[in-house]
Amino acid sequence: MLRPIALALAGAALLLSCADPVDKAAKKRIFSPEDPPKVVASAAEALAAAELDDVQAARRVLSIGAAEATERIGPHRYTASLGFSWSGKNGSVDLKETRALTAGPGGVNGDFHAVLTNSGDQGLEVLRVGGTVYAKSRYGKYRQRLRDRGMAEREREEVYGALREVNALFKRRLSLSSAAPAEYQGRKVWRYAAKLGPEAAEAEVALPPVPQPKDGVDPSTQRRRAFDERRQPLSLDGSLLVDDQTGVVLSAKLDGRMKVPDAPDLPGAELRISLASSLSDIGVDPRLQAPKEFVPDADKPQGIADALDRFGIPRRDNADAGTASEEEPDDSP
Repeated sequence: MLRPIALALAGAALLLSCADPVDKAAKKRIFSPEDPPKVVASAAEALAAAELDDVQAARRVLSIGAAEATERIGPHRYTASLGFSWSGKNGSVDLKETRALTAGPGGVNGDFHAVLTNSGDQGLEVLRVGGTVYAKSRYGKYRQRLRDRGMAEREREEVYGALREVNALFKRRLSLSSAAPAEYQGRKVWRYAAKLGPEAAEAEVALPPVPQPKDGVDPSTQRRRAFDERRQPLSLDGSLLVDDQTGVVLSAKLDGRMKVPDAPDLPGAELRISLASSLSDIGVDPRLQAPKEFVPDADKPQGIADALDRFGIPRRDNADAGTASEEEPDDSP
C-alpha cells in the first residue's frame, strides 16, 4: 500500500522539477522590482553634448522635456520669450508670449510653478507643492485641484517646450554645427551654431481619414490646415548652449521665417518667429509654497445651489427632506 503512494509522490516531485519555463519567466517578471518611470530611465542615459552635429543626437537633446531636465540638472528656473509676426495680403498680426518655469528638487515628482502669458492678455498659472496642484487663469483666483488627472504635468511640459515647438514648426529641421567649448554660469557648455538643415524624409504612418463636418470646414480651421500642410520653412538662424555634463540646453536664441504660398482658396502669408530662452538658478531650491488664498476643491459643484440662493429659494437639509417625504399624500388605493 505504501509503494503506490511513494511512486505518486516521486512523480509529483518530478513534475515540479520540470516546471514550464514560460511559467518560470512569468513569475520572475511578476515578482521582479518595479521598473523606474520612463522619464527617470531616459534621464539616466548619457548624452554626448559635444557630438550634436549628428542629426539623431541633436534630436535627442532637443526632445528633452521639463521632467527629464529636472531629473538631469536638478532645481532651476527656466524663462522663454516667443515672438510671432504674421503678414499677408489681409494685414499683419503680432503676438508675444512669455513662459516661466520654476522647478524644485525631487525630479519628475518635485514641486514646480509654471506661468504662461501673452500680449493678448491671456495666461495661466499652475503650481504644485507637496503633491497638491493649484491652478488659475491670468487674472483669476487659485483653485485647488485634487483630481488633477495629469493637467499639471502637461502644462509643465508645454511651458518648457518652446524650443521643441519651434523645431516642430520648422519640420524638425533645426541643425547644429561648429561645436565650441564655452562657460555658462560656471558650468562647462558647448556652443552650437543653429541653422535650417535639409529636409529629411520621414517615415509615413498610415492614419485614418480626418472626419469632415456635415456643413463643411469653417474658415478658421481651413487656415490652420493650410498652414500645417503647405508651410515652407525659409530660414532659421541662431545659437544654442548645451550643458556638457547633462546634455540639457541652457540657452537658445533663434530667428526663423516661413511662408504659406498663395492658393486659389486661401491667400498666402509669411510668419516670422523669434525665441530666446535660458536656465538660471541651477541647483538652487526655490522653496515653493502653497498660495495663501485659494478656492478649495469641492466634490459637488455649488453652481446650481448658488443660483437657487440668488432667487431666494431656500435649501433643504436632510431632516427637512425626510419630513417632506413623510408628508406626501398616499396614492395607494
